[in-house]
Amino acid sequence: MRSGTGAGTGTAPVLDVDALLDDPATGIVVCCGSGGVGKTTTSAALALRAAERGRKVVVLTIDPARRLAQSMGIEQLDNTPRPVAGVDPAAGGSLAAMMLDMKRTFDEVVESQASPEKAQQILQNPFYVALSSSFAGTQEYMAMEKLGQVHRDARVAGTYDLIVVDTPPSRSALDFLDAPERLSSFLDGRFLKLLLAPARGPARVVSAGLGLVTNALTKIVGAQVLRDLQTFVAAFDTLFGGFRARAQSTYELLQADGTAFVVVAAPEPDALREAAYFVERLDDDAMPLAGMVVNRATPAPAVALPADEATAAASRLRRDDPGSVAAALLRLHADATRTVERERRLCERFAAAHPTVPTAVVPALASDVHDLDGLRRVGDLLAGT
Repeated sequence: MRSGTGAGTGTAPVLDVDALLDDPATGIVVCCGSGGVGKTTTSAALALRAAERGRKVVVLTIDPARRLAQSMGIEQLDNTPRPVAGVDPAAGGSLAAMMLDMKRTFDEVVESQASPEKAQQILQNPFYVALSSSFAGTQEYMAMEKLGQVHRDARVAGTYDLIVVDTPPSRSALDFLDAPERLSSFLDGRFLKLLLAPARGPARVVSAGLGLVTNALTKIVGAQVLRDLQTFVAAFDTLFGGFRARAQSTYELLQADGTAFVVVAAPEPDALREAAYFVERLDDDAMPLAGMVVNRATPAPAVALPADEATAAASRLRRDDPGSVAAALLRLHADATRTVERERRLCERFAAAHPTVPTAVVPALASDVHDLDGLRRVGDLLAGT
């Protein structure tokens, strides 16, 4: 366990963050985990630290907290990387940041795969607008798509040698890996294919049965809605193979040796359970796991006074003086000590189940990170310096 943190790493090895960032073979770092565990801050801190250690870095972030976005100068960012001001250039590195525009990324894929006429027909279709804006898994899919685009462009132009990805704030960490298959299954679904079934030959019986279904749907949703759906499926069907191929290409990129996954978790049961699922899934899919970050751990109290003793002392003081400030402080100390002990047990349980996963523990800061100095502080804590 690193000094100054409550959560411990048990028997797990320590994650060497600087070795990971300095390794020229590391081309992609993917920060993943369930929502609300500090992935965006961790991603930004790793990107800044790598840039100030000499790497040419671009960080792809997903809907960052406003103050963090302002600290990196990305309030107006879109799908195009923009340089981050204030980065120390002494080591020869640089940092750019970009914010995923989900719909714009989807539009770019359609425009690159279809003729101008076909693309316009798809982009204006109401079902496409709904799919590209709000379909479950679209944001995760487009994050992977944008990663593939940036990687291809960087290799051609030589602009960046490290891409740091902040995965979308999903309820489940696995959504990031499952989204391409889920979206592909939807687009390749039996019902959508039936809408394209020809009304001749062996398919005539199927089409007759489908006619009953479409008649029923027409009564429920209206003829125009059904025509929009059929038009969308007919137009999009020619692009589906391209979407599946691109998803497979990015999936293989995630499995490559130059990619490193960093699982971010909080020292809480649900977050560590999600982290365990993700670690096991990465292993099953042969994806390279660099390690885990336990974020926002409760700092260990400066005084090594057991919680039970602090509680007992507080009770004695309150009997003599109900408004005792010392008693209140002792109770706060007891609460903090118990929290530290609970977090340590949770982390040790995780380490016992996954003893080969390198782990870094980052203590909770007194205030939110809202500037580059704050990100540097987080980077120092990640690296254990």
